[in-house]
Amino acid sequence: MNEAAQDRPAMLVTGGGRRIGAAIARRFGEAGWHVVIHYGRSADEARTLAASLPSADIIQCDLADGRAAVAMVEHLATRLHDWRVLVNSASTFRPDDVRALDPAICATAMQVNAVTPARMAQTFLAHAKALGGRRVIQMTDQKLANPNPDFFSYTMSKHAAAASVPMLRMGGARRQDRIYALAPGAILASHDQNEAETEVSHRLNLLKRKTGANEIADACLWLAEGWLASGETLYVDSGQHLLAQPRDVIYLAREGVRP
Repeated sequence: MNEAAQDRPAMLVTGGGRRIGAAIARRFGEAGWHVVIHYGRSADEARTLAASLPSADIIQCDLADGRAAVAMVEHLATRLHDWRVLVNSASTFRPDDVRALDPAICATAMQVNAVTPARMAQTFLAHAKALGGRRVIQMTDQKLANPNPDFFSYTMSKHAAAASVPMLRMGGARRQDRIYALAPGAILASHDQNEAETEVSHRLNLLKRKTGANEIADACLWLAEGWLASGETLYVDSGQHLLAQPRDVIYLAREGVRP
């Protein structure tokens, strides 16, 4: 364990080596936290990011293996003396649709995006020691309020992840703990998008602007340090969830829809 961690509050972010997870890790590191960066296959990225932060460690786990994820949380709970925050950011995002659910894609999405995060949250709330209240932040999606039939299994899994939040609040947490869902909109290029497509599709929201990964990171830190009522969902999507979009923005842009 990094010696600097002993004087800092600690947090774990899953999928912290890349993309939004990396932005979250950087934001907490800049704010003085000890950051534990989980990675699946992005070892080089995780090491490079950890080396750039004042206090950070990395840890590997395949989140498709729920028992291994629980063991990882149990292990960290014995090492971190002030572990305040768990951010379940990692997810799998593969296409299938409402007419053709792919059983393998669905099983993986449910495990990685919903079941493992719920088990990690349960284990964190049962074992983590913190000087103040603990926070669980489950990353969901603006699709919860603005559904479309694309990425069908992924979207179902995010609904399942969201359903865990009020139940954990009611029965899995202590009075001083807080359980949240954070629902981003389109943030970074995803699936098979190129940059030109991203520029168009990510402005298909009420404000006609791209929402930055830094905004998601700032929201995570705000939830970690504030006292918003437990069980709430925070949307960070430039108003995308308030629209009625018949398809994923990836395909809307390809069909010629413009902001």
